[in-house]
Amino acid sequence: MLNQYETVFITTPVLSESQMKETVDKFKKILTDNKAEIVHEENWGLRKLAYPIQKKSTGFYYMIEFRADGSQIQKIETEFKRDERIIRFLVVGLEKYAVEYAERKRARKKAEAEKIKEE
Repeated sequence: MLNQYETVFITTPVLSESQMKETVDKFKKILTDNKAEIVHEENWGLRKLAYPIQKKSTGFYYMIEFRADGSQIQKIETEFKRDERIIRFLVVGLEKYAVEYAERKRARKKAEAEKIKEE
């Protein structure tokens, strides 16, 4: 059975737009190559860090929600640790209520976006 997970990672702020996209694509490919299904993704952009990490005060945040076998989590975490562009990451298993909440939130955002288009 596939469980649903969410990963948020922070890349170093010195990356160009194309380097950032390349990093995101790399991790999406690792997930899909290991038979994970990407449910949703969001680019949260450049944000200020709560505290300096590796002498950096900002970083690019990116979130990917995916379904995968629990055995795949170790693989993705190892890849995050190996990539020097990643300054922090977190992979969290979502229980059914968190999954329902995320789906409602996405539906609400979509409805708001469509409402704005109509105006």
